[in-house]
Amino acid sequence: MAFSATVSIQAQSSGTASGQAPIFRANARAVAVDVVVTAGSNDPVSELQKQNFQVFEDGKPQTIDLFQEHGLIPASEAAPPQLPAHVYSNRVTVPQADAVNLLLIDSLNTTGPDQQFVHKQIADFLNHLPPGTSMAIFTLNSRLRLAQGFTSDAALLKAAMESRITTPGTTIESFGRDDDLNDKGEVSILAEMENGTQGIANPPGAEAHSRALEAQSSAQAGQRSSITLAALQQLARAMAGIPGRKNLIWFASSFPISLFPDGPNRQTLANGREIDTAVRATAELLTQSKVAVYPISAQGMITDTTMNADSEGQPNYDNFERNANQQQNANGANRASMERLAADTGGQAFHTSNKISDSLAHAIQSGSHYYTLVYTPPGSRLDGKFHRIEVKLVQTRGKLAYRRGYYADSAGVTPLPTGPLAPLLAHGMPAATQVVYQVRVLPLSPQPPAGTALVGGNAKLPQPDVRVKVDFVVNAATVDLEPGENGTHTGKLEVALVARDAEGRIANWTGQTLAISLNAEDFKKAQQAGMPIHLLLDVPQSQLFLSTGVYDLSGNKAGTLEIPLSLSANPAP
Repeated sequence: MAFSATVSIQAQSSGTASGQAPIFRANARAVAVDVVVTAGSNDPVSELQKQNFQVFEDGKPQTIDLFQEHGLIPASEAAPPQLPAHVYSNRVTVPQADAVNLLLIDSLNTTGPDQQFVHKQIADFLNHLPPGTSMAIFTLNSRLRLAQGFTSDAALLKAAMESRITTPGTTIESFGRDDDLNDKGEVSILAEMENGTQGIANPPGAEAHSRALEAQSSAQAGQRSSITLAALQQLARAMAGIPGRKNLIWFASSFPISLFPDGPNRQTLANGREIDTAVRATAELLTQSKVAVYPISAQGMITDTTMNADSEGQPNYDNFERNANQQQNANGANRASMERLAADTGGQAFHTSNKISDSLAHAIQSGSHYYTLVYTPPGSRLDGKFHRIEVKLVQTRGKLAYRRGYYADSAGVTPLPTGPLAPLLAHGMPAATQVVYQVRVLPLSPQPPAGTALVGGNAKLPQPDVRVKVDFVVNAATVDLEPGENGTHTGKLEVALVARDAEGRIANWTGQTLAISLNAEDFKKAQQAGMPIHLLLDVPQSQLFLSTGVYDLSGNKAGTLEIPLSLSANPAP
């Protein structure tokens, strides 16, 4: 019997959450490998044993220390935790399963006709959704958004597909021209992109004009790649607090990134340039959050459209052969990018069928059953280098697809180049769950007297306003605290609040950086009850959205949560 396997690498904190399987971090000198084994027409292979696998790192055989099979128990819905009034948490309620499914509907890297095709195919799949199949839906246009959290309710999933944020929006053709996508009160990424291309002149002559258009197209492709990488990082942060494997099923016309440094197809931008820091950070986050990518071509089977009767993009007959060659090259590069992206992260690419709904079902089935293999690499591995992983099946023929390795960084994920919380507190952003916390939001009682100076960064906050007290309790097990002498522990956190009105415009904000220093007794209390943090902020006395965030500056991990509120000056009991 021929087997095929899909492998992913997990490198996370060695802490174990209640009721969750242990996870490991590269700098703890332990690496976990998730292996999906299928046979025939994507049927999962069960009851394999440790001796059926061999693991190699940098070409050297490794000893498998721990072995576990996942996916034998059917998924079941999880009840949301009961929290006190006015208390919220960024801990995600997910199905009781060893793997969860994420649909990413990417209109940023997808043409208009392909978007219509994808929506129709996903709707067809949801009309025949197998019972107990749980998933969440994300969208990507100018940025990442959460359309529907985890559910197996087909009606909720179909309603999300009909919502404004999932209907066709920004496309490859319209990118940079759709002002409606700009967030109110925010600095527009699209505007920055347009400013960056305004300096491209159009010299006289058709050939010079064509070169200018190609330069502008290349710049826009670079911006799309940058936004795509940022979205994948944000999605990985959102999934970090969820145990088990995450199958990211990504629909797009083109896939402009490749993650790991392997093979001749490594290319990040359409013009061949790479964004090294962003690529590495994305690879690390996807690795740590156990995200396996399943790229699905939004056009179905990737074909050459230059022979179509309605084909555009052919200015004259002389360019016909060149256009055909360009499209063949582009199609080949896109297929290679999909295959590399899937192999790098332990997923599978789909670009040979026009039945996208079947590809979606195939991806969900493929990632639902897997084996976890844990090994300890010899010697010191905190060298910041990329270490290659190879997995083989013993006494069995089959194709092996697996995550190619991991970065052994002592400092964890590469930090964000700008203020760490700012990009993660945009309106509508999915909650980041690397740092888990509860937060209580109530009007301060009593309210400050009239004429008191405003609290927050907006000195011109519209009246009337209400001062709120925001109390965090941070799960200390999700924060990197450095041990010292006599049982002491230290760390550094950044906390922030951003209040927006009902239209999504920023009304006020505040934040601070905290140096954490705990003696042995306080550290023990923090492990049991969490670490308290308190902030005050003046906000509009109306409907609003309050984005809350905690960033671990030592471990480069984030926790965020946006809370819809309706506040008055009269505090609740």
